[in-house]
Parts: sequence; structure tokens; C-alpha cells
Amino acid sequence: MKLTIIAGARPNFMKIAPVIAAITQKQREGYAISYRLVHTGQHYDKNMSQSFFEQLGIPEPDVNLESGGGTQAEQTANIMVRFEKELMAHPCDLLLVVGDVTSTLACAIVAKKLQVKVAHVEAGIRSGDITMPEEVNRLVTDAITDYFFTTSVIANTHLQKEGKTSDQIVFVGNTMIDTLLQQRSRFTPPPIWHTAGLQPQAYFVMTLHRPANVDQEANLTLLINEIMSNSRELPVVFPVHPRTAKKLEKIAIAHPRLHLVEPLGYLEFNYLVENAKAVITDSGGITEETTVMGVPCMTLRDTTERPETCITGTNELLGTDPAALAPAMKRLFEGGWKKGGIPALWDGKTAERITQKIIELFEVKKQPAVAYE
Repeated sequence: MKLTIIAGARPNFMKIAPVIAAITQKQREGYAISYRLVHTGQHYDKNMSQSFFEQLGIPEPDVNLESGGGTQAEQTANIMVRFEKELMAHPCDLLLVVGDVTSTLACAIVAKKLQVKVAHVEAGIRSGDITMPEEVNRLVTDAITDYFFTTSVIANTHLQKEGKTSDQIVFVGNTMIDTLLQQRSRFTPPPIWHTAGLQPQAYFVMTLHRPANVDQEANLTLLINEIMSNSRELPVVFPVHPRTAKKLEKIAIAHPRLHLVEPLGYLEFNYLVENAKAVITDSGGITEETTVMGVPCMTLRDTTERPETCITGTNELLGTDPAALAPAMKRLFEGGWKKGGIPALWDGKTAERITQKIIELFEVKKQPAVAYE
């Protein structure tokens, strides 16, 4: 059984690493399953992509389509054209896509047009905000997917409402948490830990990249100033996404407690998150990691595609109005933040469940042992 796995952007790498490990284990057990790893090149900055392969022990991709850059349409088109050639040259039985990035959408479309079945890891999550490119990617990908591997019962419900059948939907848990739990003992402090003299639970981590927060310079300035005004003299570490860096250059914001750093590797970033007083973000994936690590998380968005991080976990939606930060920060410092819990099946065994289901669906057999004289 031949599987093609797609990775294109930073979050993908965290999600495919445990799946590759689980497939490798099945190969050791004698199952006739193989994979081809395709990197679309959607993100090609070393800190945003290559370091993840190195740190998470992912094998070098079999091919890099080098499709980064350009507008949404240009990037989608580039990936589709290049991946079509790749898939025709290397046919497979199943395409595995993860998450909600452009690569996920583009490669799923190509596969279906070539009559290849598609499995979507992290299927069924919905924000309800169609203005987000990721929401378009989710809806279109799930409209043509054959098998849906979900992170929550809420995602199952979304898919059922969209007409998917119970035999297509498999609640498996969260592969990002597999990676988190596998790598947690290897977390390592980044240089800023020492240069800024950071101490556990005595600083904030902030990430911002969504248009609603960073595209308007006046709003971005107000947002950062509000964070600094309410962080009670604690340092704020801000690993800056390339998109946000361009905006920060224009507003030239500076504060003695605000530490702007380049994007960090997975092990370094999560060291900061695990030891932070709290995280302020507009990312979706980070809210999952803070939930499992029990770190308070403030999400500067009006909607989330990961409601379980709010219902069960440590995350809270504050919206995009900077004024919402002051009362949230006050509650945090007064010890009123919720403790949270861990959602069902976020136990580090998701990739094993995915791989086992693929083996069952495609009736993959163990190869007979070879006897040697």
C-alpha cells in the first residue's frame, strides 16, 4: 500500500512527524505499507520549515516542489501544477493531507481529479469565519475528502451536518499533541532565555500574524501598547512571524520589556510556552499546546476552530478589541484563570490510531517472513 504525505507549512510538520513514526513502526512489524513525503515548499524559510524536519526527526522529503511565494491564487496554482506532475510520476493509493493550509487544499484537489482517495488529518474543524483563507481551505478540502480523521467530537458533528457518513469519520485525537508529548523532555531554552534573564512564570509569550491584528498599523500599535501596559513589568517575548515583521518595521515600536526575536525552532518555542506566565496569541495550534501544558492562553480572535481549547482547556477568546486585554490580565494576575483539562484522546497515541485505521481500510497485510538457510 502506497501513501503520499503532504507537508507545506510550519504546522504541518508537527502533525506529520508522529504519523511517519507510526508508519515506520508498522513497517518494522512487517506490514506492506510505504510512504512518499512531498514538501510543497509553501514555507521555505529555514526557521519556519527546515528546522522542524531536523528537530522532529522527520526524514528528508522525497521531493520539494518549491512552490512558495506569490498571491493566494498564484501559490495554489503553482502547487497544483507541480503536484500533478509529481503524483502522475509517483502514483499512490491514498493521499494524506493535514491541517488547513494552501497545500492541503491544492493537493487534495489534484488527487481527486486523478482518482486518488484523500484522507484529511484534522478534518471537520470550523471557525465559522469564511473571511479566513484557512476556513475556505477546510471547507473545500472536506467537501472532496474520502476519510476524515478528527480531533474532537465537535469536528465530527460539523462533518455529519455536512452530510458525511459515520463510516468516513474517525475520531482519533490530535497528532500535534503526539509530537508535543514525544518532544517535551527535549524542550530547550532559546538564547533569549539567558540574554533577557527570564524566569519561569515571570514573562509572557506573544505571537501575532492574522490580518485583523497586524494589517492596520494603528491597531497593531494600540494592541502591543495595551499588552505592555497590562503585563505588570514582566518581560514579553515576541517571536515575530515574517508577515508581522514587515508591519513592525513601519511602526518602529520599541519598549524595554518587549523582546522581538526571530521565529524559533519547535523545541525552543515550546520551552518558552511551557514556562510562561501566559501566552497571548492569534494562532490556533498554540492554543492546543497551551491546553495540554496547562498554560493560560489569551486568543485575540473573535472565533476559533478549536473550541475544545476553550471548553475544556486553558484558552479564552478575547476578540480583537485591545480593550479586552486589561480585564483578562487583571484576572490572570489575581489567580482567577481557569485551570483547564485535556480533551479526549489527546493522549499521544493519535498517529497510531490513524495508521491502524489506514491498514484496516486498505486491508494491508503483513509480509511473510523470509526464511534464511
